[in-house]
Amino acid sequence: MKRMISAAFCLLAVLSATALVSTKGATTRIRIAGGGLGSPVEISDPVVLANFNVWSGPGTFANDVEGTEGFIIDWVSGAVSARPNGLPIFELSFYVRHANRPLNEQTEQLAYIVSYSVDPETGQGYVYLPGQSDEPYRLNTKAIHRGREGHWFRANAAWQAAFRNVVRP
Repeated sequence: MKRMISAAFCLLAVLSATALVSTKGATTRIRIAGGGLGSPVEISDPVVLANFNVWSGPGTFANDVEGTEGFIIDWVSGAVSARPNGLPIFELSFYVRHANRPLNEQTEQLAYIVSYSVDPETGQGYVYLPGQSDEPYRLNTKAIHRGREGHWFRANAAWQAAFRNVVRP
């Protein structure tokens, strides 16, 4: 009986977290520019994009518990004290469609921008969440304030793989 109650509670927690993310909307496109690319490239495959919802990870809450996973960052590793210098910097723009809006407002909108670098020697990717003095800060914190802005983080494995599939640094 205790196992059934425990399993039901876990299922409820997962469904609540999923409902919270889905009420905000879904990532519909990621545009990758800069970093020496001749022209921007995009990720628009919904199966791939499902792994990179802007409204997941720190700054999100389900049942008063802050999210610890999601988006494109390895949150568990925390902010990096230093990343290798001289790496090309890509700009990642995340476009979304907001859920629970009138049909005439269901257009794709730019919701979040971060910087991304890859160390070619190790393959490790790094994500910068713009801080208060950075131009994308206002846009980003309008979508979600994570409380970790202004720092570089390691990218999670899913993002590094998706990036490698479309960009050959």
